Amino acid sequence: MILAIVTLLIVAFLAFSAFVAYKMVKPPRFVGDWTPKDLGYDYEDVTIETRDGLKLSAWWVPNEGPVVIPLHGYTRSRWDGVYMRQTIEFLLKEGYSVLAFDFRAHGKSEGKFTTVGERELIDVLSAVDWLKKNHPEKAEKIGLVGFSMGAVVTIRALAEDERITCGVADSPPIYLDKTGARGLKYFANLPEWLYYFVKPFTVLFSGAKELNMLEYADKVRKPLLLIAGEKDPLVRPEEVREFYERNRKVNPNVELWITDAPHVRTLKLHPEEWKARVRNFLRKHL
Repeated sequence: MILAIVTLLIVAFLAFSAFVAYKMVKPPRFVGDWTPKDLGYDYEDVTIETRDGLKLSAWWVPNEGPVVIPLHGYTRSRWDGVYMRQTIEFLLKEGYSVLAFDFRAHGKSEGKFTTVGERELIDVLSAVDWLKKNHPEKAEKIGLVGFSMGAVVTIRALAEDERITCGVADSPPIYLDKTGARGLKYFANLPEWLYYFVKPFTVLFSGAKELNMLEYADKVRKPLLLIAGEKDPLVRPEEVREFYERNRKVNPNVELWITDAPHVRTLKLHPEEWKARVRNFLRKHL
Protein backbone atom coordinates (compact mmCIF):
# COMPACT_ATOMS: atom_id res chain seq x y z
CA MET A 1 0.00 0.00 0.00
CA ILE A 2 2.79 2.42 0.91
CA LEU A 3 4.61 1.60 -2.32
CA ALA A 4 1.43 2.18 -4.30
CA ILE A 5 0.90 5.57 -2.65
CA VAL A 6 4.52 6.60 -3.25
CA THR A 7 4.27 5.50 -6.88
CA LEU A 8 1.04 7.44 -7.31
CA LEU A 9 2.62 10.57 -5.82
CA ILE A 10 5.63 10.29 -8.12
CA VAL A 11 3.41 9.85 -11.17
CA ALA A 12 1.29 12.82 -10.10
CA PHE A 13 4.39 14.96 -9.58
CA LEU A 14 5.79 14.06 -12.99
CA ALA A 15 2.41 14.68 -14.61
CA PHE A 16 2.28 18.11 -12.97
CA SER A 17 5.82 18.85 -14.16
CA ALA A 18 4.84 17.86 -17.70
CA PHE A 19 1.76 20.09 -17.50
CA VAL A 20 3.87 23.08 -16.39
CA ALA A 21 6.37 22.37 -19.17
CA TYR A 22 3.62 22.26 -21.78
CA LYS A 23 2.31 25.62 -20.59
CA MET A 24 5.83 27.08 -20.73
CA VAL A 25 6.51 26.07 -24.34
CA LYS A 26 3.01 26.94 -25.50
CA PRO A 27 2.37 30.39 -23.99
CA PRO A 28 -0.93 32.21 -24.49
CA ARG A 29 -0.92 34.31 -27.62
CA PHE A 30 -0.97 38.06 -27.11
CA VAL A 31 -2.77 39.88 -29.93
CA GLY A 32 -3.76 43.54 -29.77
CA ASP A 33 -5.78 45.85 -31.99
CA TRP A 34 -3.43 48.76 -32.69
CA THR A 35 -1.35 49.10 -35.84
CA PRO A 36 1.34 51.49 -37.11
CA LYS A 37 -1.54 53.45 -38.66
CA ASP A 38 -2.45 54.53 -35.13
CA LEU A 39 1.05 55.99 -34.88
CA GLY A 40 0.54 57.94 -38.11
CA TYR A 41 2.41 55.64 -40.50
CA ASP A 42 1.26 53.64 -43.49
CA TYR A 43 2.20 49.98 -43.37
CA GLU A 44 1.70 46.61 -45.03
CA ASP A 45 0.59 43.34 -43.45
CA VAL A 46 3.17 40.86 -44.72
CA THR A 47 3.99 37.19 -44.27
CA ILE A 48 7.54 35.94 -43.75
CA GLU A 49 8.15 32.29 -44.57
CA THR A 50 10.87 30.87 -42.37
CA ARG A 51 13.66 28.62 -43.54
CA ASP A 52 11.96 25.72 -41.76
CA GLY A 53 8.55 26.32 -43.31
CA LEU A 54 6.56 28.43 -40.85
CA LYS A 55 4.66 31.61 -41.72
CA LEU A 56 5.32 34.61 -39.50
CA SER A 57 2.89 37.51 -39.33
CA ALA A 58 4.51 40.92 -39.67
CA TRP A 59 4.17 44.64 -40.36
CA TRP A 60 6.38 46.34 -42.91
CA VAL A 61 6.62 50.09 -42.33
CA PRO A 62 8.78 51.80 -44.97
CA ASN A 63 10.55 55.02 -44.05
CA GLU A 64 13.44 57.07 -45.39
CA GLY A 65 16.13 55.32 -43.35
CA PRO A 66 17.60 51.79 -43.07
CA VAL A 67 15.76 48.95 -41.38
CA VAL A 68 15.61 48.23 -37.68
CA ILE A 69 13.84 45.07 -36.53
CA PRO A 70 12.37 45.21 -33.00
CA LEU A 71 12.17 41.78 -31.32
CA HIS A 72 9.68 41.02 -28.57
CA GLY A 73 10.10 38.81 -25.55
CA TYR A 74 8.62 35.52 -24.36
CA THR A 75 4.76 35.51 -24.15
CA ARG A 76 4.55 38.90 -25.89
CA SER A 77 4.19 40.01 -29.52
CA ARG A 78 4.56 43.11 -31.72
CA TRP A 79 1.40 44.41 -30.00
CA ASP A 80 3.11 44.58 -26.61
CA GLY A 81 2.41 47.87 -24.85
CA VAL A 82 5.26 47.86 -22.34
CA TYR A 83 8.11 48.27 -24.81
CA MET A 84 7.22 47.21 -28.39
CA ARG A 85 4.77 49.97 -29.27
CA GLN A 86 7.05 52.61 -27.78
CA THR A 87 10.08 51.17 -29.60
CA ILE A 88 8.31 50.99 -32.94
CA GLU A 89 7.08 54.58 -32.59
CA PHE A 90 10.54 55.77 -31.54
CA LEU A 91 12.24 54.07 -34.47
CA LEU A 92 9.75 55.46 -36.98
CA LYS A 93 10.12 58.98 -35.60
CA GLU A 94 13.88 58.58 -35.96
CA GLY A 95 13.34 57.86 -39.65
CA TYR A 96 14.10 54.14 -39.67
CA SER A 97 12.12 51.63 -41.68
CA VAL A 98 10.65 48.96 -39.42
CA LEU A 99 9.91 45.28 -39.89
CA ALA A 100 8.03 44.05 -36.82
CA PHE A 101 7.00 40.40 -36.64
CA ASP A 102 5.71 37.88 -34.12
CA PHE A 103 8.11 35.09 -33.22
CA ARG A 104 6.95 31.52 -33.85
CA ALA A 105 4.20 30.38 -31.46
CA HIS A 106 3.50 34.01 -30.53
CA GLY A 107 0.96 36.59 -31.72
CA LYS A 108 -0.46 35.64 -35.13
CA SER A 109 2.51 33.63 -36.35
CA GLU A 110 2.50 29.91 -36.98
CA GLY A 111 4.30 27.47 -34.72
CA LYS A 112 3.10 25.18 -31.99
CA PHE A 113 5.91 25.60 -29.46
CA THR A 114 8.41 28.30 -28.49
CA THR A 115 12.05 27.44 -27.92
CA VAL A 116 12.72 30.76 -26.12
CA GLY A 117 15.60 31.89 -28.30
CA GLU A 118 16.92 28.74 -29.95
CA ARG A 119 14.88 28.26 -33.15
CA GLU A 120 13.76 31.87 -32.95
CA LEU A 121 17.11 32.71 -34.54
CA ILE A 122 15.69 31.13 -37.71
CA ASP A 123 12.84 33.65 -37.54
CA VAL A 124 15.23 36.60 -37.58
CA LEU A 125 17.41 35.15 -40.33
CA SER A 126 14.24 34.54 -42.36
CA ALA A 127 13.10 38.13 -41.75
CA VAL A 128 16.43 39.33 -43.13
CA ASP A 129 15.97 36.99 -46.11
CA TRP A 130 12.58 38.62 -46.72
CA LEU A 131 14.07 42.12 -46.53
CA LYS A 132 16.92 41.29 -48.90
CA LYS A 133 14.46 39.85 -51.41
CA ASN A 134 11.68 42.43 -51.19
CA HIS A 135 13.41 45.67 -50.11
CA PRO A 136 17.13 45.34 -50.82
CA GLU A 137 17.55 49.10 -51.08
CA LYS A 138 16.51 49.46 -47.43
CA ALA A 139 18.43 46.43 -46.19
CA GLU A 140 22.04 47.36 -46.90
CA LYS A 141 22.36 47.94 -43.16
CA ILE A 142 20.10 46.24 -40.62
CA GLY A 143 19.83 46.88 -36.89
CA LEU A 144 18.10 44.86 -34.19
CA VAL A 145 16.51 45.99 -30.92
CA GLY A 146 15.60 42.98 -28.82
CA PHE A 147 13.98 42.55 -25.43
CA SER A 148 14.49 39.50 -23.17
CA MET A 149 14.05 36.49 -25.51
CA GLY A 150 14.43 38.95 -28.37
CA ALA A 151 17.69 40.15 -26.79
CA VAL A 152 19.00 36.58 -26.78
CA VAL A 153 18.22 36.32 -30.48
CA THR A 154 19.81 39.73 -31.11
CA ILE A 155 23.10 38.57 -29.62
CA ARG A 156 23.01 35.29 -31.54
CA ALA A 157 22.17 37.00 -34.84
CA LEU A 158 25.06 39.44 -34.46
CA ALA A 159 27.40 36.48 -34.17
CA GLU A 160 25.85 34.28 -36.85
CA ASP A 161 24.59 36.54 -39.64
CA GLU A 162 26.99 38.88 -41.41
CA ARG A 163 24.05 40.89 -42.79
CA ILE A 164 23.21 42.26 -39.31
CA THR A 165 25.04 45.53 -38.63
CA CYS A 166 24.42 46.23 -34.93
CA GLY A 167 22.09 45.38 -32.09
CA VAL A 168 20.57 46.51 -28.80
CA ALA A 169 19.94 43.73 -26.25
CA ASP A 170 17.65 44.85 -23.41
CA SER A 171 17.47 42.42 -20.45
CA PRO A 172 19.17 39.46 -22.16
CA PRO A 173 19.11 36.18 -20.21
CA ILE A 174 22.70 34.92 -20.05
CA TYR A 175 22.21 31.84 -17.87
CA LEU A 176 19.02 30.49 -19.40
CA ASP A 177 18.41 27.77 -16.81
CA LYS A 178 18.69 30.27 -13.97
CA THR A 179 16.31 32.64 -15.75
CA GLY A 180 13.94 29.73 -16.44
CA ALA A 181 13.90 28.77 -12.77
CA ARG A 182 13.30 32.36 -11.71
CA GLY A 183 10.58 32.58 -14.35
CA LEU A 184 8.60 29.78 -12.69
CA LYS A 185 8.45 31.88 -9.56
CA TYR A 186 7.89 35.15 -11.42
CA PHE A 187 5.20 33.98 -13.84
CA ALA A 188 3.53 31.12 -11.92
CA ASN A 189 4.51 31.55 -8.25
CA LEU A 190 6.07 28.08 -8.27
CA PRO A 191 9.33 27.13 -6.50
CA GLU A 192 12.49 27.58 -8.55
CA TRP A 193 13.70 24.02 -7.87
CA LEU A 194 10.74 22.68 -9.83
CA TYR A 195 12.35 23.94 -13.04
CA TYR A 196 14.88 21.13 -13.07
CA PHE A 197 12.06 18.59 -13.21
CA VAL A 198 10.13 20.67 -15.75
CA LYS A 199 13.02 21.31 -18.15
CA PRO A 200 13.28 17.76 -19.57
CA PHE A 201 9.63 17.93 -20.54
CA THR A 202 10.08 21.33 -22.23
CA VAL A 203 12.86 19.81 -24.33
CA LEU A 204 10.67 16.78 -25.09
CA PHE A 205 7.77 18.95 -26.27
CA SER A 206 9.68 21.66 -28.15
CA GLY A 207 12.80 19.87 -29.31
CA ALA A 208 14.88 22.88 -28.29
CA LYS A 209 18.64 22.55 -28.12
CA GLU A 210 20.76 23.79 -25.23
CA LEU A 211 22.07 27.36 -25.57
CA ASN A 212 25.23 28.62 -23.90
CA MET A 213 24.99 32.38 -24.17
CA LEU A 214 28.43 32.99 -22.66
CA GLU A 215 29.95 31.31 -25.71
CA TYR A 216 28.53 34.16 -27.78
CA ALA A 217 30.62 36.61 -25.77
CA ASP A 218 33.58 35.18 -27.65
CA LYS A 219 31.85 35.38 -31.03
CA VAL A 220 30.18 38.80 -31.27
CA ARG A 221 32.44 41.31 -33.01
CA LYS A 222 29.82 43.89 -33.98
CA PRO A 223 28.41 46.95 -32.18
CA LEU A 224 26.26 45.78 -29.27
CA LEU A 225 24.49 47.80 -26.58
CA LEU A 226 23.58 45.73 -23.52
CA ILE A 227 20.93 47.02 -21.10
CA ALA A 228 20.32 45.44 -17.68
CA GLY A 229 18.22 46.37 -14.66
CA GLU A 230 19.19 46.13 -11.00
CA LYS A 231 15.62 45.24 -10.03
CA ASP A 232 15.25 42.55 -12.70
CA PRO A 233 13.80 39.39 -11.07
CA LEU A 234 14.73 37.22 -14.08
CA VAL A 235 18.17 38.37 -15.22
CA ARG A 236 20.81 39.46 -12.72
CA PRO A 237 22.77 42.53 -13.83
CA GLU A 238 26.01 40.83 -12.77
CA GLU A 239 25.27 38.08 -15.30
CA VAL A 240 24.97 40.63 -18.09
CA ARG A 241 28.12 42.33 -16.82
CA GLU A 242 29.95 39.00 -16.99
CA PHE A 243 28.96 38.70 -20.65
CA TYR A 244 30.05 42.29 -21.27
CA GLU A 245 33.46 41.88 -19.62
CA ARG A 246 34.12 38.75 -21.64
CA ASN A 247 32.89 40.27 -24.91
CA ARG A 248 34.85 43.50 -24.57
CA LYS A 249 38.06 41.48 -24.80
CA VAL A 250 37.25 40.77 -28.45
CA ASN A 251 34.73 43.51 -29.26
CA PRO A 252 35.68 47.20 -28.88
CA ASN A 253 32.14 48.26 -29.81
CA VAL A 254 30.23 46.65 -26.94
CA GLU A 255 28.55 48.94 -24.39
CA LEU A 256 26.83 48.21 -21.08
CA TRP A 257 24.16 50.32 -19.42
CA ILE A 258 22.85 49.20 -16.02
CA THR A 259 19.72 50.95 -14.73
CA ASP A 260 17.50 50.64 -11.67
CA ALA A 261 14.64 49.06 -13.63
CA PRO A 262 12.92 45.66 -13.48
CA HIS A 263 12.90 43.29 -16.46
CA VAL A 264 12.51 45.14 -19.81
CA ARG A 265 11.20 48.20 -17.95
CA THR A 266 13.99 50.72 -18.55
CA LEU A 267 12.15 52.19 -21.53
CA LYS A 268 8.99 52.58 -19.46
CA LEU A 269 10.69 54.06 -16.37
CA HIS A 270 13.36 56.14 -18.13
CA PRO A 271 11.96 56.73 -21.63
CA GLU A 272 13.99 59.79 -22.55
CA GLU A 273 17.30 58.35 -21.40
CA TRP A 274 16.59 55.00 -23.09
CA LYS A 275 15.74 56.78 -26.34
CA ALA A 276 18.82 58.99 -26.12
CA ARG A 277 21.12 56.01 -25.55
CA VAL A 278 19.59 53.93 -28.33
CA ARG A 279 19.41 56.95 -30.67
CA ASN A 280 23.10 57.69 -30.25
CA PHE A 281 24.03 54.03 -30.64
CA LEU A 282 22.03 53.56 -33.84
CA ARG A 283 23.20 56.85 -35.37
CA LYS A 284 26.79 55.89 -34.70
CA HIS A 285 26.65 52.37 -36.11
CA LEU A 286 23.75 52.15 -38.59
